[in-house]
Amino acid sequence: MPISIESRFAFQLPSPTDVLLQFEAASIPEQNILSHSTRLSPSDHCARVPAQDEIGERIWIRAAGEFEVDYEARVQVDRQLDKLEELAALSPHAMPGEAVEYLFDSRYCPADNFQPFVEAEFSGTDGGARVAAIRDWIAANFSYISGSSNNETGAAESFIARRGICRDYAHVLVTMARASTIPARYVACYAPGVDPPDFHAVAEVFLADPESRKGGTWQLVDATGMADPAETVKIGIGRDAADVSFLTSFGPSTFRSSEVKVRKE
Repeated sequence: MPISIESRFAFQLPSPTDVLLQFEAASIPEQNILSHSTRLSPSDHCARVPAQDEIGERIWIRAAGEFEVDYEARVQVDRQLDKLEELAALSPHAMPGEAVEYLFDSRYCPADNFQPFVEAEFSGTDGGARVAAIRDWIAANFSYISGSSNNETGAAESFIARRGICRDYAHVLVTMARASTIPARYVACYAPGVDPPDFHAVAEVFLADPESRKGGTWQLVDATGMADPAETVKIGIGRDAADVSFLTSFGPSTFRSSEVKVRKE
């Protein structure tokens, strides 16, 4: 079943400014881009570069004044989906290089500080069962409140406040998974059923692949409960939100508007 995406946003640049954009569905084996259209306002410079781990692309622009982005796509998702609770953890020495960097602390995810908590709260669980327990704990203890955090809020602040939006839920899950020696990364995505409709964020964890004796598999996990992994369209991934923001301005800018529509066909 294809996923239909419409994404539009606009921002103001008071003077010529470099801006890095990442908003398009990634063309990767687990999701087939059936059709797509990207329309950008005129700019002094526009260039595409690979995104983190070459999942998706970023677009560099240099422009001034009002800038608008209009994106539409149809995407067929076909990814490996396993029962999370049944997936085993991989020993650190058995992890491939691509997963190792997602064990470390990052700007918004201070995993080392959470090790005592996860060992006390989730004792007796490991692997996918540990991740499922973390997901369920966040869902039960956090309140989803729009506007309750900002772009400086990290997992520690969200943990104390026990509230946030999808970005914060993902950061806390990533942090607790890493504190449990499970590689975890932040995923920017589109998904039907997100309320209010917007760019969405989930976590992705690296666990033993049940289809391979030595391999691993990345599995999407959404503590908000709004996104179904079978219908989630990845935009990009990173250590946390800093790596995969849909808009990063390297100078003054004012965000004007945003509209996102995602539906199943």
